[in-house]
Amino acid sequence: MSYTSEEGDEANSPAPTELTDLDERITHLLATLDIACEDTSSELERTIDEVSRGVPRLTYDLHFMKDSAMTLQASLEKVLQKSKDAVPDSTSAALEHLRHLDTIKKRMEATRDALKEAESWSSLELEVTSLLGEHEYAKAAERLSEASRSMIVFQNTPEYELRRTLMINLQNQLEASLSSALVASINSQDVALCRNYFSIFSHIQRESEFRNYYNASRRGSVVSLWNDASLFDCDSPPSATSFEPFTEFLSRFYAASLSLINLERVSIPEIFPDPVLTLSAFISSILTSLQPTFPQRLSSLSSYYGETALPHLITALRATEEFAASVEKVFENLNHALSPSVPGGTTHDVPLRSQARRRSMRMSISWRAGVNLASAPSKTLLSDGMEWYQELFQPFLEFQADYVSLERRLLDSALQKILSSDEKIPDADRARLLRERAGDVTAAAEESLARCIAFTHGYGSVGLVLALDKFFKSFIDVWTADVRLETGNSTSQTKYQSSSDDFSDMDYSSQDWSDFQLSLHLLSSARAVYERLLAFEVKLRSSLVQTAIHFRLARGDSSNSMIASSRGQSQLLEQSTLNSADLHALLTSVEADAESRESTPLHSSRHIPVSAGPSEPLLVQGRKAVFTFANSCQVALQGTILSPLRKHLATYASLPLWNAPGDPKAKHTMTANDLQMPNFSLSPSDTVQRVAEGLLNLPRLFEVYADDDALAFSLHTLPHIDSETVKGFSEPMSSEVLAQPTHMRRSSLSVTKAAPLDPDTVSSTWLSSLGHSLLEHLTVTILPSISSLSPVGAAQLASDLEYLSNIVRAINVEFPELDRWRELMALDDDEGKQRLFEAKDVDHLLRLVARLRRWER
Repeated sequence: MSYTSEEGDEANSPAPTELTDLDERITHLLATLDIACEDTSSELERTIDEVSRGVPRLTYDLHFMKDSAMTLQASLEKVLQKSKDAVPDSTSAALEHLRHLDTIKKRMEATRDALKEAESWSSLELEVTSLLGEHEYAKAAERLSEASRSMIVFQNTPEYELRRTLMINLQNQLEASLSSALVASINSQDVALCRNYFSIFSHIQRESEFRNYYNASRRGSVVSLWNDASLFDCDSPPSATSFEPFTEFLSRFYAASLSLINLERVSIPEIFPDPVLTLSAFISSILTSLQPTFPQRLSSLSSYYGETALPHLITALRATEEFAASVEKVFENLNHALSPSVPGGTTHDVPLRSQARRRSMRMSISWRAGVNLASAPSKTLLSDGMEWYQELFQPFLEFQADYVSLERRLLDSALQKILSSDEKIPDADRARLLRERAGDVTAAAEESLARCIAFTHGYGSVGLVLALDKFFKSFIDVWTADVRLETGNSTSQTKYQSSSDDFSDMDYSSQDWSDFQLSLHLLSSARAVYERLLAFEVKLRSSLVQTAIHFRLARGDSSNSMIASSRGQSQLLEQSTLNSADLHALLTSVEADAESRESTPLHSSRHIPVSAGPSEPLLVQGRKAVFTFANSCQVALQGTILSPLRKHLATYASLPLWNAPGDPKAKHTMTANDLQMPNFSLSPSDTVQRVAEGLLNLPRLFEVYADDDALAFSLHTLPHIDSETVKGFSEPMSSEVLAQPTHMRRSSLSVTKAAPLDPDTVSSTWLSSLGHSLLEHLTVTILPSISSLSPVGAAQLASDLEYLSNIVRAINVEFPELDRWRELMALDDDEGKQRLFEAKDVDHLLRLVARLRRWER
């Protein structure tokens, strides 16, 4: 293979090479590869043949060895029995007696030694006191160590507690005598003297006290830097000298701490037998000795900045991650320096076991409260001697778990800032303002993608989707409320003035035309906002796919790939509530969807997936809010279009012809001077004729705006339009992510759009919705407002409704309620009373008509 590599390197050399030379080299390489394959195959076949021949022989050899071992066992048993039979009984008794005497001798010697140890306790206090007076601390420690080993002699005796108390008192005296000198040697960084004192403390099982002295003395400078800091965004209340923000101070504090840790990396190995664990404990002691504590200052920081606290927390976390990375390099250098003396790279494990054993011995004597590392609950961070990770990143974990709330508050603040910049502007500019604000909102949302990765390393993806969905919904709901408010407060003009000669007969005022253009432009802006929302959702989905790939790689190779910037932070996040089933379901879903689209063949010319379906939307509430806003714009636009017709109908219920006297079916008495005239059906009233003319003029209005894409947007939200009916031809704004056939991490993402709808389809859908809206207004609001109907009035109303029914059918509108009104109005009084009498369940409409026509049941 080395030869192949060399040949490949030559082939890839920048020097120009003729095609014939390349062909010869490739042919040579292929021949060499074929020969190597044949040799490997021959060798493999030979090995398989040898194994096949040897396996049956191996079974035979094992069986032979078993038989031989059983034969040897039987022979040994026979020899043993013969040897027992050859020895007389008297000899056996003598040997047993000698064995018993030897046991007594050994026990008596052990008892003598124990009594000697116990006898030394009578002079222990005097000896140790005199040694302390002579400053012979090492000898005093050795004497106490010897005495401690004999404590087992007095266990379960009345003297045990007295001697144990004496031992602790003497150890305390030795510690008190050494404390001043120990602190002085630590401050002067006298390594040899500190190592000697550590040996003394080890003899009296007080290593932990020595470490406490050492850590307290060495960390003093950085702890004082933290405790004395005056920060305007953490102090409560801020002092007059508070001028530095917490994030700037934190970087300065970490720099000072790192400088101290680098110094200790040199000193600690010269003093302690377990430098890795000792340095880790030293870093932890720094972090646990801070006042106010790290969590308290983070809480004060969050309270001070309120809704905008997240960026400051991210800055603090980034500084902490950089500090952790620098500390990891310190440990790498320390391990590298220790590797020659500790074979196999077991620098962490050996000191950990020895330290746990020494702490166990110390706990069995002193009664002092403490945590035994060997008996503590197993945690990955502690077992590796890296508990400083937990002290460093645990304060952030509470805020990381509450990421969704922090992100929502920040986005709400950004939304308020965006909306507060809007001043009172003319209606003509509102649609443009909506597009601009949508761009601002999208830009703010894109910033949240980076924040999620920086603060939670992808674990907050579920909260990110929820926060963004609510963010877009809140933004669009504000505009929806404004449109609805203006629609409810709008009033029709009493004086009609057309602004266009083409529509001079449609009774629209200049204000109506202004409202019409505003609603149309807002609907167009709604379409633009929806497209921008889909484009952002593609970016969001791409970010989630990258997070899912990163998680999968980290799970597959945890030793070389980490989700967070450090191993300890990754483990903390993995054990947090952020690592939920919802998170993995979300990441699995988006990654599976991306992989399915990666493997889906693309149409060569249209770039349309052949079999892949649309992705499940991520911003569900945002999409619904856009459609709700579109519906509000459509309702406002319909209100403007139908305003002249509704104006005509406003006085329809109070017309005097509803109570006109007479009977339309009564026979007329002829006189000699009367001319006999044929009977004609009633003509529709002037109001209905004007309404019918307005309905017939609506198609002409849509012909002018047929090419406007705004009318084709969100047809399924038009009033009185069944969404299933328009599902087959409404314009699908799809957010499908199409991946080009390359690696997933370099996929090309795009938003696909269907071809625009036919203008005739759009016009017919709008005309159907307008017709239903007007007829609903007529049957629900106008007709029930008629006080009463005479037979002549009922006949006139039936004629009007029949005429109106024929008109709306011309624009493809079917309204059963109108036909029902017409049917009931066409009945004479006798037929109506008969139907009322025979009806088992009188519905609302029949009861209403009976009241109007004074039918009695």
